[in-house]
Amino acid sequence: MIDVMYFAWVRERIGLPRERIETDAATVADLIDELKAREPRYEMAFADLKSLRVALDQELSSFDAPLAGVREVAFFPPMTGG
Repeated sequence: MIDVMYFAWVRERIGLPRERIETDAATVADLIDELKAREPRYEMAFADLKSLRVALDQELSSFDAPLAGVREVAFFPPMTGG
């Protein structure tokens, strides 16, 4: 089981702040493909990966990162400076 967390407009589009899912995904990209196949709100949230960032166990990561041993995945828009 992996905890998946959504922040900012990602959360708004999906309608959930977090969920616990069971997945066979090997990478973050595989997980995104699984989520997008669920229903249109996920497809919309993950339509443009250039506008998304991902953290695995609270460390910034990439979409090709492996999920083996990961407990938490967080999706959020890029941070702006200030």
